Amino acid sequence: MSTAPTLSFWYSAPLFTGGHMLNIVLFEPEIPPNTGNIIRLCANTGCQLHLIEPLGFTWDDKRLRRAGLDYHEFASIKRHHDYQAFLDSEKPDRLFALTTKGTPAHSAVNYQDNDFLLFGPETRGLPASILEALPAQQKIRIPMQPNSRSMNLSNAVSVVVYEAWRQLGYNGALVKE
Repeated sequence: MSTAPTLSFWYSAPLFTGGHMLNIVLFEPEIPPNTGNIIRLCANTGCQLHLIEPLGFTWDDKRLRRAGLDYHEFASIKRHHDYQAFLDSEKPDRLFALTTKGTPAHSAVNYQDNDFLLFGPETRGLPASILEALPAQQKIRIPMQPNSRSMNLSNAVSVVVYEAWRQLGYNGALVKE
């Protein structure tokens, strides 16, 4: 078990001022622009981002910063030394793993504030040990065409976050009707 502390990176001041409604968890992300895009998504939706190490890039990677544009200062990000450190630190009540092996569609979940949405690395997905520890109803998938292997990570995160946020009434958003 790791004793490494959970670290906040960049400035932790989300644009959403009502607290964090959802938690996005990236397990060992590999591609800097995907993580940068997700940082920007979190800044715009008020989600807390959790990054589980090791990462496939360094924090000073220009591609990471470029993809996140000027939103890094508005995103709340925590880094965790490994998966166990994440579990020990956050103690998630409701954790949903996105996987092509899941049965319920992401839209079938009744999302709640403070849910955790776990996504695997771009080239290999979540390890079997993590998936096997979760009940079937917490292993969810995004519907795709039968011959599709998977979606781009940042696109997949966006699809699920916006469905969950829609269900939560776009809490904290400026919505014009």
